[in-house]
Amino acid sequence: QVQLVESGGGLVQAGGSLRLSCAASGSIASINVMSWYRQAPGKQRELVAAVTRGGIRNYVESVKGRFTISRDNVRNMVFLQMESLKPEDTAVYFCAANLVNLQAEIRNYWGQGTQVTVSS
Repeated sequence: QVQLVESGGGLVQAGGSLRLSCAASGSIASINVMSWYRQAPGKQRELVAAVTRGGIRNYVESVKGRFTISRDNVRNMVFLQMESLKPEDTAVYFCAANLVNLQAEIRNYWGQGTQVTVSS
């Protein structure tokens, strides 16, 4: 079993900051890519940012320059530092991991999500 648990969501005013954290635990051999997705009401889930084990990062255009993704390979954690938040950033944010489990299977796992609400 693999679990991903997010934390750090909440309510913030426009222009404010939040830091999301996600911890992966369980039957993990290694983690390839760790990502953050988000889903706003009535919209499809979208990839916000991703980081490889080697530290290569990519971002959706709308958050470039405002969000920073990072990871801790020792603790199997990924973080999303969000600055200059806008009301359109309001969504449920999900952590995801593409990893090799102890059964040597490569699978994608998801967290339960954490709500981020940005008021105008």
